[in-house]
Formats: sequence, C-alpha cells, structure tokens
Amino acid sequence: MARLSREDRQIALGRLQAGQSQSAIARHFHVSQSTISRLWVRFQATGSVADLPRAGRPRATTAAHVRFIRLRHLRNRFLSASSSVQALPGPHRLSDQTVRNRLHEAGLRARRPHRGAVLTRRHRQNRVQWGNQHLRWTVRNHWRHVWFSDESYFLLQRHDGRRRVYRRVNERYAPNCVDEAPVHGGGGVMVWGAINTAGRSTLVHVQGRITAQRYVEEILRPHALPLLADQDAIFQQDNARPHTARLTTQFLTDHHVQVLPWPSMSPDMNPIEHLWDELDRRVRRREEAPANHRDLLQALQEEWDTIPQQDIRHLIQSMPRRCRAVVAAQGSHTPY
Repeated sequence: MARLSREDRQIALGRLQAGQSQSAIARHFHVSQSTISRLWVRFQATGSVADLPRAGRPRATTAAHVRFIRLRHLRNRFLSASSSVQALPGPHRLSDQTVRNRLHEAGLRARRPHRGAVLTRRHRQNRVQWGNQHLRWTVRNHWRHVWFSDESYFLLQRHDGRRRVYRRVNERYAPNCVDEAPVHGGGGVMVWGAINTAGRSTLVHVQGRITAQRYVEEILRPHALPLLADQDAIFQQDNARPHTARLTTQFLTDHHVQVLPWPSMSPDMNPIEHLWDELDRRVRRREEAPANHRDLLQALQEEWDTIPQQDIRHLIQSMPRRCRAVVAAQGSHTPY
C-alpha cells in the first residue's frame, strides 16, 4: 500500500476537518482506511502530520568507543581508520566506515597533509627570534628594498599520485589503463631568480652541481650585483652551503652588499617560493607540454617574464603577515 506524501497528508487532514468520511478519503488517495485513521489520531495527539521519530538501527559504537576513537586520532593524526578498529578494546563488530563516521561527527576528516620542513627546537627558536626582530618592518620602509632570491628545480614530468583511471576488472595492465611516466620524472632543470617590488632578475639556468665558486661567478657577479647597485638594497638568500661559504660571504662583503639574516628551514618566509609554484602551474597549463629539457627551460623563461609585477608586489607585501604568523606559531609551520 502506498504511503501518503506530506502534501497529501495536509490535503487529507483538511478533508477530515471539513467533515468528509475516512473511507471516502482513503478511496481518493488509494490507501487503506486505517492509514487515514492513524493520520487523524496522530494529528490529534501531536498537532502535526509529520512522521514520528523512529529508533532506527541501533548504533554499533558505545560512548566509550566514540571517546576512544576520538582521543586516539587526536593524539596521532596520521592513524588509519582500520588501525583504530583493530585497537578497540573488548569484543565489537565495527567497520572502518563506522570509525570514519564517528570521526566525521567529531569534525575530523581525512585530508592531504601539508608538507613542511623538519623543524627542530633550535629551528623554532631561531624562527621566532627572526620574526620578532622584523615585526616592525614595513613594506614602504624596509621590505621594498629587499631582493628575495632562491634556486628551484623543475621536473620535466611530474605526477602527484592523485591521478585516477576508470577501468574494468582485470584491466589493470591494459595499455589504455597504464599511466606511463619516465623514471624520476624524466629529469629537470634548476633555475635561479630574484624578485623585488620594483622588478625581477632574469631567470638563470643552473647546470650541474652548484658550488660556492660557481654561485659567485655565474650568479652573484653577473646577475645579482647589478640588481643591488642601490645603496638601500638588501639581498636575501637562504642558508644553503654555497650561500654561506666563506668565498660567498667574502665576495658580498667586498662589494658592500647588505645581506638579510635568514633563519634555517624557513621556505615559508620567502615569498619567491609562491612564485615558483605559480611558475610551475603556468608551464603545466600550456597547450603544448615541454618535450625535453630545452623546451622546459624556454617555457620557464617565457612564463617568468610574463608574470605580472603586481603579483610579485602582492607576495612581498605579505612579509609583515608572515612575521606575525611565525611568532604566533611559536616558530612552527605557518600557512605560508
């Protein structure tokens, strides 16, 4: 026998209140007379024609189970649902999905983790100290004079492991279902660049292993020094070995280059890191993907030159917020 919809219940109720018989209403809606009778009794008892709350299937988890699952995953965020099923004390018949449901109710959902540098206690202390030292720096008086520099390695082909294929059973090794990729991404190219609120450097191709001697002769002397001709200019570089070598520091001192002290393990403080991500996305969005290292380098250089300067200024203008964020995080990872 069909059930009455909410609209039909309202109509049936109106007819009952108008004095129409229950049998006539039942024939009109093609339901049993007992259905109309129960509807009238429910309305008189509750003042509503909505369904009464039902008990439903009893929960397989007790309050103790829920507390155990929630605390276990709060203490170790990388645990799997299946591990919690196996770790639950006492006899139970819980599934992995039940554990996920309880975690969802607690506001915990599985997400891709943020990849951050390994930070020791000393790293965190240095980052907080650096953030406090530069809290009062403003874009107008300080950050606009800084040239942020860095090297970055771009792969010819990159796979993030999230690509999916729709296939039938036993089609795993079918030619049209296999995602072919060169080993180690097919290699790539390393480039160096520097940015400032007023401009940017050329994108320099760094071939082979970079040493302090090569860093000075192939990057600093021909590309960085012309950018730092202004007496107010400040040069930023991270703490890679070629950057902190005695040869490099002596070269910068001899040419009266003011260097911004930089805390170790702090890529999130350098706005150029976001520019590398944008550069990579621009190359990936090209209609014709680079086929070899030469094409990749050419694409990187072309896209580097077309990034709007306003985007670079916007990144550098975030430096005061980055300093506040690292202090608030007590030297730990920041949203940047």
